[in-house]
Amino acid sequence: MSEKEQVIEMISAMSDKVSIDDILEEILFRLDVEKGLQDLDSGHSVSHEVARKRFEKCL
Repeated sequence: MSEKEQVIEMISAMSDKVSIDDILEEILFRLDVEKGLQDLDSGHSVSHEVARKRFEKCL
């Protein structure tokens, strides 16, 4: 299924009262998830412990 077909299917499954903002938010969310999955597949991730240490530095 093409990306265009996936977007059409996603929008078709949404309520008829959905706003353009909601549609865009869902598209961006799905893009972020897809990018994250690709990063994981290509080994671009950090362990939970490393993430925790980085987060603690921000606090």
